[in-house]
Amino acid sequence: MRVVTFFLVGLAVHVVFFLSIFDIYFTSPLVHGMTPQTVSLAPPASRIVLLVADGLRADSLFSLLPNGSSRAPYLRSVMEDRGTWGVSHTHVPTESRPGHVALIAGFYEDVSAVAKGWKENPVEFDSVFNESRHTWSWGSPDILPMFAKGASGDHVYTHTYPAAEEDFASTDASRLDTWVFTQVKAFFQSARSNSSLKDILQEDQNVFFLHLLGIDTNGHAHRPQSREYQENIGLVDSGVEELVSVIEDFYHHDGRTAYVFTSDHGMTNWGSHGAGHASETLTPLVVWGAGVQVAQRPLEPQQYTDGYQQDWHLEKFRRVDVNQADIAPLMASLIGVPFPLNSVGMLPLLYLDNSGRFKAESMYTNAMQMLEQFKVKMAQRKETTLSFLFTPFQQLSETHQVELIRQIKILIQLEKYEDAITLCKSMITEALEGLVYYHTYDRFFLGCSVVLGFVGWTSYVVLLILKTHASLRRPPGLANMIPSQTLMRLCVCVTVVISVFLVIQKSPLTYYIYCLLPVPIWYSVFRESGTLMDLVRSAPSLPLWKCLGYFLLIAFGIELLVVSFFHRAMLTVGLAALSLWPILTGIYSQAKFRSVSWTLGCVCLSTFPLMPVVGREANVHFVTCAGVLTLFTSACYLWSARRRAPLHLGDKQQFYAQMLLVAVCAYVPTLTHSSLEQKQGLPLVNQIISWTTLASSMVVPLLSSTRLFHRLLSVFLSLSATFLLLSTGSEALFPPMLSWLMFVWINMEQEAMQAQGTSSRQELSTMDFADNIDITRIRQLKLDDIRRSYFFVFFIITAFFGTGNIASINSFDPASVYCFLTVFNPFIMGGLMMWKVIIPFVIVMCTFETIQVTTQLSSRSLFLIVLVISDLMALHFFFLVQDYGSWLDIGTSISHYVIVMSMTIFLMLLSVATHILTSCRLTAWRRRKSHFP
Repeated sequence: MRVVTFFLVGLAVHVVFFLSIFDIYFTSPLVHGMTPQTVSLAPPASRIVLLVADGLRADSLFSLLPNGSSRAPYLRSVMEDRGTWGVSHTHVPTESRPGHVALIAGFYEDVSAVAKGWKENPVEFDSVFNESRHTWSWGSPDILPMFAKGASGDHVYTHTYPAAEEDFASTDASRLDTWVFTQVKAFFQSARSNSSLKDILQEDQNVFFLHLLGIDTNGHAHRPQSREYQENIGLVDSGVEELVSVIEDFYHHDGRTAYVFTSDHGMTNWGSHGAGHASETLTPLVVWGAGVQVAQRPLEPQQYTDGYQQDWHLEKFRRVDVNQADIAPLMASLIGVPFPLNSVGMLPLLYLDNSGRFKAESMYTNAMQMLEQFKVKMAQRKETTLSFLFTPFQQLSETHQVELIRQIKILIQLEKYEDAITLCKSMITEALEGLVYYHTYDRFFLGCSVVLGFVGWTSYVVLLILKTHASLRRPPGLANMIPSQTLMRLCVCVTVVISVFLVIQKSPLTYYIYCLLPVPIWYSVFRESGTLMDLVRSAPSLPLWKCLGYFLLIAFGIELLVVSFFHRAMLTVGLAALSLWPILTGIYSQAKFRSVSWTLGCVCLSTFPLMPVVGREANVHFVTCAGVLTLFTSACYLWSARRRAPLHLGDKQQFYAQMLLVAVCAYVPTLTHSSLEQKQGLPLVNQIISWTTLASSMVVPLLSSTRLFHRLLSVFLSLSATFLLLSTGSEALFPPMLSWLMFVWINMEQEAMQAQGTSSRQELSTMDFADNIDITRIRQLKLDDIRRSYFFVFFIITAFFGTGNIASINSFDPASVYCFLTVFNPFIMGGLMMWKVIIPFVIVMCTFETIQVTTQLSSRSLFLIVLVISDLMALHFFFLVQDYGSWLDIGTSISHYVIVMSMTIFLMLLSVATHILTSCRLTAWRRRKSHFP
């Protein structure tokens, strides 16, 4: 198989493995075809007002100020007098879209739906807005349209401000909330003189939705502990008080309006969200008005494990916690609309102030709505599964369903409402378990298929390495263990059987890919089975103890890398071990200066995984220091290289221009953050410099000399300039430290090759990668190349965690992109932060490619070992996903798996590009050789 073909096939295989995790764990839970369920009794409220303070933490609202007063006095008075309060527990990912879907539609959206469309509905779903008679909404253009487009009919009206108003550099982001309150008050004022609108507003089952984004924007820009964030809470509180007064006056205090105040998600201390930290998942919930229970005294001490109860000084008032999806059935019950069809929320009865019969009937409606989903889900699964293979959910069989419904109806007729409610809750719990059971019905089957393909691919790559580089003994004329024709027939039969099985089960197209992919992979493995037998025959002549030692070291090293995803400090342990490499191998005796440099570089780099992960306050002085360090190291490199190979005038000019740009980029963050602190916005000049630097960093290195050292230095300067613009603190020091260690690594590998007698040492400043590609000098793999490949993977992982990132959505600080833009744009901001993560990868990748050239080994050979190591790590995380029970643990392991697979795919793309470029250079070199012998 040709090199490019092999890498393209490997790339396709890894893309399938990468996408499989989303198909197995992130499929849409929605089903359609259910009958709407409505409470037969009259509802207590005619209308409901939903206020969502985006990004508001529970502790930020409930905690008192040092003087004992509340920053939200109106909502505090509601909690202590005429309403019910509690904590709404959100689910991962704690983002605005899934949070609002849970609040309004009552289900937890498929994670991948966020990427499919932020403002649109990738799938149709029912919601309280959809079931209402009319819904009016005011707020962000990122949230409101998705509910308007999901509604049947044209009864959901949206009023949004321009997207450009969502600016993190705004002088006052709270004006977004002021805009909403002003628009709502103007709306009711205009309704007084508009008879048709007034008549519509007097109808029942109306919903008013206010999305308040100011708190979230201020939290991202200034952090939750900032004065701006805290004052925004007070502004919202006073706005709610005025809004309630306006609405009550408009409806003449008829007592038919219910109010729900909550948040879609919280926020970490460093101003981000997306993961499962308590500050992100604990959000406030305050409900009052028509049909809502007034404040109650707890009959016994309330036990909550979050530890906030005492700080809030609310022990005297009953706290009622809910899951975020429970709020949707609560709103539906209050105004008498059908429960959202896909809701998985359980009605929180303690919030209702109504008769026992109303509560029992509402709970029965909730249970029937859940049961409808369960029946549809079961029918769908039964339809796509062979009858003799179908295993129904035993806890909720059809006879048990009928018996439960009969008992509940009898209990309601006998006015034993508490007993009926207990049975309803039991049926809801079983229905939810059944929904999860059928939703994950194929998870084990698909997981086994992916693992089978993963193991087969890794085995094939290992056999390919052994066949190409191990120089194994094979007796003359010995054929493969299994004849090719027999093997082909067997694979065809397996393919036909699997295809027929999937066709009968009416499986989706992706199932064919996951189930059939292992067949050609294992076909390739069995075709190379002779290599394995050759290894067994050659075992007596191999250095078994040395091989075993390498195997154990690599196994331990891979385990260390896996653990480092959970505990970053393990990278410090690994770097400390790597610092001893020259001493353990004897290189120290022949290259003392370089060995000491290697040890010092490892020790310095080992401090970065111990630094704070996130939550650092912006300290642009570190960025300036990093710029100075980058200039100093670059000057040292140029000075040392000039003694051996003088620079051409064009190269000098380019390096001086790049160093000048680094100096400018080291100062731009200081100017930008100073301007933002003074609320003067992002300076246009800074923005132009930032985008120009980003664009030039892709092109300028290609204009540099083809000498290895000069090209590496040009790449380092270009990437460092961009990284400085994307830095806010100590992480800016990481690239110069990493580059120092990478430069030493290249020299150490030359020393190692010289110590082994493989090649003589050559100065980097005199080596030209355009000429150093003679195919006749490419050597075979040695055991030491396994160590080189492991070093590469280790430095790639260190490059990710060393910059302060963790494998979590909330680990990326949006302040990193403020030199480029401040107006909220999730995809551009995400792309810039992703490039910040990739920059250290590119530095390590270029270093590894240089080592490949200097050690005279083909990049394909080294990368095969890298591929095996990274695949073993990904497989490890895939098994961890299968073992974990809680969704938070599963989500963590999935994110780790996604990161490793993304790294592997990225490296494969670079390897394909590198090989194509190398082939082009080799062709040009051969032409020159033929013309000038």
